Amino acid sequence: MPSLENLKKQAKLILRWHRERHYPVAAQIRGHLPRFLNMLDAEILAASFKLSDAQEMVARQHGFDNWQALKAGLSAPPPKLKSSPSKATIVGAEPQVFVTDMKRSCEFFCEKLGFSLVFSYGRPPYYAQVRRDAAHLNLRYVERSVIESRDREELLSASMTVATGAEIKLLFLEFQSAGVAFHQTLKKQPWGAKNFVVKDPDGNLLLFAGPTN
Repeated sequence: MPSLENLKKQAKLILRWHRERHYPVAAQIRGHLPRFLNMLDAEILAASFKLSDAQEMVARQHGFDNWQALKAGLSAPPPKLKSSPSKATIVGAEPQVFVTDMKRSCEFFCEKLGFSLVFSYGRPPYYAQVRRDAAHLNLRYVERSVIESRDREELLSASMTVATGAEIKLLFLEFQSAGVAFHQTLKKQPWGAKNFVVKDPDGNLLLFAGPTN
């Protein structure tokens, strides 16, 4: 773990990013401080945010409930190593989708697929994140398509799931009414799942799936 001085510097940097309205820090704040969980990026950056908030965020990033607990943990003797390592838990995944027109892609995901824009970065933007419920996709600008054989090889860029078979049908009908282009319409697979594949403006194939029940 870094020294206390380095952790203090991290907290001050987070505070400075918030004051400068650096959009990527809003997602980090929302992910680590529960009181910001249901706030949009703009609301987080406009909200009161003190050094103590930044310190709490640093503490939570390192597995402590608050700054005092982190300081106490730093001063405690190191724990004895166990014979077998603890199991790490992955709490999320964010597929990266390559796009050649950031504005067009953001409009497609937000207006056609019901996602919301979490942030966009750069002038002009070259990196952005969109989300719908628990699904997050990172959009990365490239000058030209990086995969030329998506249709032939059926190369998926991302897979997203819903809880029930009824929901996957509702989602398909929602996208159909929005005029979305499908690479594959709603279909029951031999292994029991129902799924469909959407094609975005750059030809990226996005799988949406759900159980049959």
